[in-house]
Amino acid sequence: MSNVSNVRALAAETLYNVVDKGASLNQELPFASQGLSPKDKALLQQICYGVLRYLPSLENYCQHLVEQPLKGKRRIFQFLLYVGIYQLQHMRVPPHAAISETVNALQQLRALGLKGLINAILRSFQRQQVELEEKAKQIPVCLYNHPNWFIKQVKEAYPDHWEDILEANQQQAPMWLRVNQSQFSTQEYSEMLTANDIEHTLNPDFIDGIKLSKPRDVFSLPEFDTGACSVQDAAAQLAARYLDPQNGDAILDACAAPGGKTCHILELADADVLALDSDATRLERVKQNLERIGLGADLQCGDASQPHTWWDEEQFDRILLDVPCSATGVIRRHPDIKWLRRASDINDLSTLQGDILDSIWPLLKPGGTLVYATCSVLPQENQQQVAKFLANNEDAEHIPLHSEDTKTIPGLQLLPGESDGFYYAKLVKKA
Repeated sequence: MSNVSNVRALAAETLYNVVDKGASLNQELPFASQGLSPKDKALLQQICYGVLRYLPSLENYCQHLVEQPLKGKRRIFQFLLYVGIYQLQHMRVPPHAAISETVNALQQLRALGLKGLINAILRSFQRQQVELEEKAKQIPVCLYNHPNWFIKQVKEAYPDHWEDILEANQQQAPMWLRVNQSQFSTQEYSEMLTANDIEHTLNPDFIDGIKLSKPRDVFSLPEFDTGACSVQDAAAQLAARYLDPQNGDAILDACAAPGGKTCHILELADADVLALDSDATRLERVKQNLERIGLGADLQCGDASQPHTWWDEEQFDRILLDVPCSATGVIRRHPDIKWLRRASDINDLSTLQGDILDSIWPLLKPGGTLVYATCSVLPQENQQQVAKFLANNEDAEHIPLHSEDTKTIPGLQLLPGESDGFYYAKLVKKA
């Protein structure tokens, strides 16, 4: 990232790195935000998230507005146009300010010669906005602002709900807190929030969770720094509850980073937890989260699909297997997923998930419980994966999580809305 301070210029560079170079928005945003005020950091995030949410529409508008596409070294200015148009279409920035600030970004990007062109294109969008929007709506990828392969798969999997899923992915995700039950009950912490004038709601389906009415800095939350609560989506909070840890259990949290579920397990029971992850850097996040809350677990850097490289032959009472997945249930939190993920990735991920499940199963004691989890909405990674495993393993017993949870269509699928999109299946090894 070059040394620029204009937020629109930073946004254009960040989006170029994500969309064209395949970088992760999670990695790029902190880098781009260095030295910015809190207000400008929030603006940068809002613009980047917004452009990624509406990328096909923005591309379509520019196809009509730009006679010769900006390619090669000039490609970054195409993203600057997306930044400008997104502001005009979706933000409450006065149009004259949106245009002038976007044009001024060219000074930081050392391309003052393009000021006339960028200014003219943005003003053309203003004049033609209604017509351009109507044209774009005729194209499914622009109407729904998702890649065609994903629209097709979601349509097939959820014929009655597919549009709701795509719409939910376009919304800002709510901020959920997980209350540390070893310190406070959910009701007690709710009263603490009320005393601090922090608006929130409770949901009986998520007994450890509190949804804030609007996002806020975590250090403004009562006793956050001593572990009274953690930020974790409501759907992810179900993992530890379904695992149902008991005092004295030996528990494996496979694919544990960044550690939210590890901490939740330890908040619910005095258990011996091994937190495993293949990424040493992300495992450090697990350590930091444990330290903030004052909890302890054994940390192990290792590959869940190759237990022979790290396992000590002592079986576990319970295993949480939150496998690598397409993350298609958390698109609203990570809109770059839509453009970084490919249809071919799903087969590769499904194979990896099956390998991990097969490799980890022998580590579970007879009578033990394994919870399989993903943040995907695609059946190939979820129901189909678990159904295949049950068919191939006679010692695996399926424990229903709801009335329609059957051996042929096993597990619980949560769709994005009140919570993120998540999938859970609960298996017990026959004694």
